[in-house]
Amino acid sequence: MANTLLNAAKDLRNDSLRELVSESAFTGETPAAAVPGFQGSNYGFISGGNPGGSGDDRIDSLSFTSDGNSTDVGNLSVGRWNCSGQSSATHGYTSGGNTGTAFNGPVDTIDKFPFTSGFTTATDVGNLTGARTKVAGQSSIPNGYGYNTAGGSATIEKFSFTSDGNSTSVGNTVASRDYSVGQSSTTHGYTSGNYPITTDIDKFPFASDDDATDVGDLTVGRGGNFGQSSTTHGYTAGGYSPAGNDNPIDKFPFSSDANATDVGDLTVARQTGSGQSSTTHGYSSGGYGPGTSNIIDKFPFSTDANATDVGDLTLGRYQGGEGQQY
Repeated sequence: MANTLLNAAKDLRNDSLRELVSESAFTGETPAAAVPGFQGSNYGFISGGNPGGSGDDRIDSLSFTSDGNSTDVGNLSVGRWNCSGQSSATHGYTSGGNTGTAFNGPVDTIDKFPFTSGFTTATDVGNLTGARTKVAGQSSIPNGYGYNTAGGSATIEKFSFTSDGNSTSVGNTVASRDYSVGQSSTTHGYTSGNYPITTDIDKFPFASDDDATDVGDLTVGRGGNFGQSSTTHGYTAGGYSPAGNDNPIDKFPFSSDANATDVGDLTVARQTGSGQSSTTHGYSSGGYGPGTSNIIDKFPFSTDANATDVGDLTLGRYQGGEGQQY
């Protein structure tokens, strides 16, 4: 009888711990919700992009647990490039972009695709406040953001991850920003780089709808860089500087407003690719320079070091959606 009561007590304790700590403590698995949208523990994604002619609709997935080539796992609702990317715990989002050649055909589409259902086509779940291109994307736990100035706009837009719908304007950018990239901490969205060339690092809060402020500078002015985020720092890699295609990896802190430092180099100098963030590494996928690139570079967050080439995209392309991972 005593053993029966003891076992029942243990079962009740374990059930309570499961609720308080989560299933991951018992299975060893990392649930998607335990990792913020700006980092992933399983896969990174690149959506859309330009392979050298016009917008592509391909969604590639690259593994964070083993080095290797990416795989084609789906399609956007319409092929496009110069688009931005955002991530919830369960879905990737691709917003805005150009559908045609050159810079024609900007769209206001917000696409959404699931991270875990195999090959799938994204669905159009809402609209930006206007047709946008070259937008920097950020992700908080409940919302996706776009930092953009296309078409004379100078707005920070926000859309919900919990329900499908249109975005709303929630603040103003510091200045005109083209070919910037986004980074995300747990409390703020960041935007770094610009074309025409600047060194600016901008920051805006997630907790309230407010304008951005200029909080620091990159080591070299550049635009079309790759953006990544660890839990403590924002990173920007490569881009186009006054000297041409560039390869530095810059790092700036989230804990204080400060300038970036140069902590490493990409394997090849290039611009306008897509950045992804695991819990341990930053990735720079595709880009331009020289020519259209299919390279997947990887660099560590724990130490300042150069990137290594760990695989290839299914199709070389640039200006695809970035910041998508789970």
